[in-house]
Amino acid sequence: MAAGHLAASQLAQSIEEYLIEHPAAAVLEDGRVLFDMRTARYAVSEQHGRCLLQLWSEERNLVRTVVEVQARAQCLRLMTRRMGAAKAQALELTPTSDRRTPTAREAARRNYQRLLERALTRRFIGSKVEGLRSAMDLEHSFGPAYVRGHLLKGTAADAVIGVGEAESGAMIDGILTLGILWLHHCREKGDGRRHFGGLKVIVPAGAWRTTAERMAWLNHAAAGFELFTLDERSEELEQVDFRDTGNLDSRLVHAFSAAAAIERCQGGVERLMGLVPAMARERVEVRAGSAGEVGLLLHGLEFARVRHGFAANSFARADEITFGAGANETPLTEESEAMCRELLTRLFRSRRPDGAHTDPLFRMAPERWLEARLRAEIEELLPGLRGDLLYTQVPTLSTGDRGLLDLLTLDRNSRLVVLELKADEDLHLPLQALDYWIRVRALNADRQPGAGGRTPGAFERQGYFAGAEVSELPPRLLLAGPALRIHPANEPVLRYFSPQVEWELIAVSEHWRRELKVVFRKRSGDAAR
Repeated sequence: MAAGHLAASQLAQSIEEYLIEHPAAAVLEDGRVLFDMRTARYAVSEQHGRCLLQLWSEERNLVRTVVEVQARAQCLRLMTRRMGAAKAQALELTPTSDRRTPTAREAARRNYQRLLERALTRRFIGSKVEGLRSAMDLEHSFGPAYVRGHLLKGTAADAVIGVGEAESGAMIDGILTLGILWLHHCREKGDGRRHFGGLKVIVPAGAWRTTAERMAWLNHAAAGFELFTLDERSEELEQVDFRDTGNLDSRLVHAFSAAAAIERCQGGVERLMGLVPAMARERVEVRAGSAGEVGLLLHGLEFARVRHGFAANSFARADEITFGAGANETPLTEESEAMCRELLTRLFRSRRPDGAHTDPLFRMAPERWLEARLRAEIEELLPGLRGDLLYTQVPTLSTGDRGLLDLLTLDRNSRLVVLELKADEDLHLPLQALDYWIRVRALNADRQPGAGGRTPGAFERQGYFAGAEVSELPPRLLLAGPALRIHPANEPVLRYFSPQVEWELIAVSEHWRRELKVVFRKRSGDAAR
C-alpha cells in the first residue's frame, strides 16, 4: 500500500485500522520506541485536507501531518512532517514493542533450546531427552516461542514444553495451553510403544505463578502435570509445588448504584447526547462503569464517557468529558467539539448490524458487541440464567493485577455463573476463562458470619446480588462465541480441566449481530461420557 497519493481521509483510515488490529502496537522513530500504544493515546483525523496524527503519553506528546503510508510486512511506515518543517520524517508502527530482529529472535530461541536440553539431561538422569524442537506447526497451533519434545525412560514418556525468559509475558503465561495441546498431540500421534503419562512445563525463574494457579485446576487423574522453573544463568531446574502457592489474593470492588451514578453525570451525558445525530440517539446505551463514571455505548463500544469528580485546584465538583475509544480517547473541549461530531456521525453510520466488515469502526470491540447482545437477550437465549442480576465487567484485583469479568450472574438455583465471550478464534480462551473462575470461586468461598446465622461470601458482603442468597457451590463456567470462530483446540484443552470445574461451551450463530441464537452446546459432563 504505497499511498503517496491517497486522500487524507484514506491515510487516517489506514492508521486507524492498523491500531485497531494491533492493540499492543508501538510507535518507533529511528528504531527507538516513542509510544507503547497499550498505555499511550492517539487521535487521527482529516483537517483542512491534511491527515493529522496526535500521540500522547505521560512521557511525551507528538503532533505530525501524515503525507504517506507504506505497508511493510507486519509494520506500517508513516512519512510525516512536523509543523513548519519541510523535510519528511519516518515513523514506524510495529505490532509490539519487541525490537528484536527476526534473526536475533531465532538465535535466542536456538540458544534456549540447547540450554533446556542440557538442563533436562542433568536433572533427569537415566531419562533420554528426545526430539526437542521449536519449529512452527500451524496445523497443531504450535509456534516457535515454545520448545517442545519428549522425556523417555523405558516404555514411559512425558511430554515436555519450555519457554525462555526473552519471550513476552503473554507468551510465558500461554505455555500451559500449548503444553496441554502438545501432550494431547503426543498421545494421539504416538506409535503405541510408549505411554505419555504426563506433561513437564518449564518457565523462567520468577514467572511461574499464573501457570501454577492454572495447573492446580487441571485433571490430575488424566495426566501427571509438573511445573519447573529454569534459571538461564545457572542452568538449574527447580520444581514448583503448584498445589501450595499460598492463598489467592483476590479483592472485590464494592457494588455501586448505577442509577445514582448516571444521575450524578447527567449534565455531561446530556452534552454528549446533543452531539449524537438526532436519528441515532435511541441507539445509545448509557451505562455506569463506577460510582463516578458513566459511558455512552453503541453496540458495546464505549465511544464517550463522563467522569464526575473534583475540578482541578478546587473542591467544586465538575464533569470531565472525553470521546473516542480505547487509545483514541480525547478530551471534549470547544476546540475538539467539531472533531467529536465528525467521529460520532461516522460511528453511527458504520456501526450497525448490516454494516461493512471492512470498516474499522464496525469491526472494533466485537466481544463487547456480542456481550451487549447477550445482555439484552440472556433470559431468552439461556433461560436457566437470571438477567435481572447480571453484572458486566466486574472489577477484581488479584496478585497485583486488575481483572474484569465479562459477565457474572446467578442461575435459577442461585449458583454463580461466570461467562467469558470471544467473537474471534482464541487459542487461550479456556485457561483465560479459568483464571476468572478461580477468582470468583475464591471470593465466593471467602465466607464470614452474618445475620440470621448465614455466612455470606464476598460478593454478598460487597453489595452484589441484592435480595439473593448466593449458593456456596463452586461457580459454573460458560464460554461462548460464534460457531465458526471457536478455536478447534479449545475443546481438547477444556477436557483436561478438573472435574470440579463445571464448564459449558456455547456456540452462537455466525451472523450474531443480526440474529443471536444458540447453534450447539457442549458440557463437561459430556466429556466424561
